[in-house]
Amino acid sequence: MNNIPLFQVDAFTSQPFSGNPAAVCLLDKAADARWMQAVGAEMNLSETAFVWREADGFALRWFTPTVEVDLCGHATLATAHILWQEGWLASNAIARFYTRSGVLTAQLVGKRIMLDFPATPATAASAPSGLLAALGVTDATVFSNHVDYLVLLESEAEVGRIQVDFAALKACQVTRGIIVTAAAHGTEYDFVSRFFAPAAGIDEDPVTGSAHCTLAPFWAERLGKNSLQAYQASARGGEVLVEWLGERVLLAGSAVTVFSGTLWV
Repeated sequence: MNNIPLFQVDAFTSQPFSGNPAAVCLLDKAADARWMQAVGAEMNLSETAFVWREADGFALRWFTPTVEVDLCGHATLATAHILWQEGWLASNAIARFYTRSGVLTAQLVGKRIMLDFPATPATAASAPSGLLAALGVTDATVFSNHVDYLVLLESEAEVGRIQVDFAALKACQVTRGIIVTAAAHGTEYDFVSRFFAPAAGIDEDPVTGSAHCTLAPFWAERLGKNSLQAYQASARGGEVLVEWLGERVLLAGSAVTVFSGTLWV
């Protein structure tokens, strides 16, 4: 392969240099997984997305610098943004993606892109040995879905203060990552979170759409409403609007193209 269009997009933000950056490669056919992983390592972003036309939609795969993942929200949002920007899809058309997590869709709703993802509720769990110590937390309630642990803290301020021992966190038996969350202090947002995934090659992810597939039902049940506004309190920060629909979650956010180029190899 050569002369492959490549884009970098800041997702879940309306401002450049915030939100979560993702690379998007527009392919004319399926690519070798080892090559895609090498590109993901070269880009060195939390996710690089690879997309090509398939059936009545698009095949979509996501790679961190070290592994392929089953679900990624911000890189899906970034991919949909590029498909509309580059004319691969009409602005009034729904983007239909075939992925390792089933069929996912995206559509433009006003100035935001809305993703339709599977809900991944968490249930009460015991923390793996060393997890809370690696987070610098002494007292917290822990939950888990099939890939992540969710750690509920008492305050938004505590979420922001966390200083993680990433080597210790990587040593914990966690399949993908750790969501740390608390109710928001003010009125602009309903809850805040941070997401850490050193086992997947990402110490702290700036804005994690897939984590909100767990956070949406978690906070909907606790706050008594299905539509919520969320803020991921990383250094870059990002906003996610969520709506819990039972087995599905709607995630909405904005995206900004930062640059475009060409892969020559």
